[in-house]
Amino acid sequence: MTMTRFPAALAALCLGVSAFAAAPFDDKFRQLDELLPTPTTVRSASGAPGHAYWQQRADYTMRATLDEAKRAISGAATITYHNNSPDTLSYLWIQLDQNMFRADSDNRRISSLPSREAWAKARGPENGTKFEAMRFILDSRTFDGGFNITQLKGADGRSLKHVVNKTMMRIDLPQAMKPGTRFTFDIEWNFNIPELNVLGRRSGYEKFDDDKNDLFEIAQWYPRMAAYYDMAGWQNKQYLGDGEFTLEFGDYDIEITVPADHVVASTGVLQNPDAVLTAVQRERLKQARTASRPVVIVTQKEAESAEKARSKDTKTWHFKASNVRDFAFATSRKFIWDAQGYKKDGTDMMAMSFYPKEGNPLWEKYSTQAIIHTIEQYNKYSFDYPYPIAISVNGPVGGMEYPMISFNGPRPTKDKKTGELTYSKRTKYGLIGVIIHEVGHNYFPMIVNSDERQWTWMDEGLNTFVQFLAEQAWEQDFPSSRGEPRAIVDYMRSRDQVPIMTNSESVMQRGNNAYAKPATALNILRETVLGRELFDFAFREYAQRWKFKRPTPADFFRTMEDASGTDLDWFWRGWFYSTDAVDVSVDGITEYGVSSKDPEVEKAWKKAQRDAEPVSLTVQRNKDLARRVDAHPELKDFYNEHDDYTVTNQDRNKYNEAIETLEDWEKALLKQGKHLYLVDFSNLGGLVTPLVLEIELKGGKKYIERVPAEVWRYSPKKLTKLIVTDEPMVGLTQDPYWETADTDTSNNAWPRKITPSRMELYKTERGKDDLMKDFKTPLKAKDAKNQPKAAQ
Repeated sequence: MTMTRFPAALAALCLGVSAFAAAPFDDKFRQLDELLPTPTTVRSASGAPGHAYWQQRADYTMRATLDEAKRAISGAATITYHNNSPDTLSYLWIQLDQNMFRADSDNRRISSLPSREAWAKARGPENGTKFEAMRFILDSRTFDGGFNITQLKGADGRSLKHVVNKTMMRIDLPQAMKPGTRFTFDIEWNFNIPELNVLGRRSGYEKFDDDKNDLFEIAQWYPRMAAYYDMAGWQNKQYLGDGEFTLEFGDYDIEITVPADHVVASTGVLQNPDAVLTAVQRERLKQARTASRPVVIVTQKEAESAEKARSKDTKTWHFKASNVRDFAFATSRKFIWDAQGYKKDGTDMMAMSFYPKEGNPLWEKYSTQAIIHTIEQYNKYSFDYPYPIAISVNGPVGGMEYPMISFNGPRPTKDKKTGELTYSKRTKYGLIGVIIHEVGHNYFPMIVNSDERQWTWMDEGLNTFVQFLAEQAWEQDFPSSRGEPRAIVDYMRSRDQVPIMTNSESVMQRGNNAYAKPATALNILRETVLGRELFDFAFREYAQRWKFKRPTPADFFRTMEDASGTDLDWFWRGWFYSTDAVDVSVDGITEYGVSSKDPEVEKAWKKAQRDAEPVSLTVQRNKDLARRVDAHPELKDFYNEHDDYTVTNQDRNKYNEAIETLEDWEKALLKQGKHLYLVDFSNLGGLVTPLVLEIELKGGKKYIERVPAEVWRYSPKKLTKLIVTDEPMVGLTQDPYWETADTDTSNNAWPRKITPSRMELYKTERGKDDLMKDFKTPLKAKDAKNQPKAAQ
């Protein structure tokens, strides 16, 4: 830290100007007008639905039958499509997502293995992942997957002309649909269910070798109407496996026929409990509605008894669901079922969990409780949960969401010595976290119906952010793996990144890009940029505006700015449209004092500065040198008795004359005795960020000074910031709480702090050079790699 002195007038100027900046290099605060679509009467400039907003609708009446022995589904549906658009439609597009399991599908053809170099470097668990990829490619060639469409006809009974294009099907209408009309057609199909741990993705079956039973989690099981909306027309991008689903809301009336000893968990409300449940089970279900803790509807003993037999009869479970965008179900004779009601404000629902005995003791303790906790917390940040049911199912799917139902994977493992089922800390919090995540998806995107085929982050990122808030409300120090800025640092400094605003099928490092980075960005926006009050109001406004509607990224960005009253274009540009990272370096500090002009003060200050300088080697060695003036004192005069720092009458007179010319505010500034520091910062990462400065004073006091990101507006690379203190500053740290995801904290402090590291002193197969490399590499913030992660 260097120190100098400057006049009061210059000090006053600096107090009025908060920062000095170099010439502009790149406008990080350029508005997003050239990137965002032009507002219309459908989507307003405020981010709200416009007065002409419209969306399509599709209603389904369907029958599905499970052939347990063949592991196959057959179905029939009557679909009514409502054209609420202002457009005339000559054809319809249907999603055939099961066709990704066809041997000739694009999903199979583009499946690839890592490069030879990556494979060679793989060790341990990484190899397992790569061999699983190879198994997937090989097994997919023999599995007979995909939809077999057996009938497609209009309401008049005539066959409809259609063309299947991989995972999409076009129906050519016999007569164009005018705005405001509807079209009804019938379709029948069947398909083989993939084994999930071999081929399946988001849907499939699991084999239990011990009792020779299966557990089925069935989704993407029927031809679904593709979305048609103002920003995209028909959303008919092919399904390659990562870009999830974009659908229309509608009413569902579904009958599911399964073996008579099966228990079915499903989207919607059960319509015929008398036909499929015992009187005792119906009474338990009634008790659960007002219970203070989960009530077991189907006990473990009942489930274990069902496992030992095979009913040759069938039962049909009848469900109805209103205003949902999709429908999924799970079925098995192995299911234990518990439930508990929850009612508050506009929410009146039943939380339910279905799981095999292999899920206990973990699932009976945590699953339904986690559902209710999710609803409580998400209601706070969005809107009251509107559906009557929320379900968590344990099965082969690690984590996947559908309206009112989610599939979640974590379960205990069997102790090799005792044979008992036990679970680790990672499994426990992994289960709670994935249930919060997947049940939370009811809000985003099952109700706030974003286009998942186009923008993964709009459902996964927003949902992971609210998941983080809900996890922190579960217990103190919940081991959240995503949301904290420090947890994203390794990714932010990594290579092979793409911006968040990348199409779903082209996203690299999907978990980090679509889940963790947007969640972290929103956490920083909430805690550091806007503050909780402004952020929470704006985020809730977005959810309220767009529930049961289809928002786009522009609608989210504009709503957050509109409702918070803050220009955030710099934030969206940096975090969502670029791969820049936060890395702010504190380069140096120059200390200034205000020149009082008082010779008594100023000359004493200058003398102190001179005395603080190191004594030169020559002066040290000449200390005992014989001097003439010492031998002849008559040679000494006034200048030998006084040095350059002696105050003379001339100095005093000049000072008095200068004081008389000062304004009152200048005289007040001289009396304040402030300490002024010019702090130099460099933006090495490229992403502009607020400065969070911890200032330490000589007396031991520490305080935080927060500087908005706009401090970078004239020069996004380098700037100098004026800091004014009441007493001398002895230290300054940028981002002391690690709240901005700064990728290199070693340059955040002045004076620099020693970075701790570790060196292993044991024999290794690596050479000496590798050991020294470890020793020289500073310890960096790491992701919590051993913590549970929500399903990707």
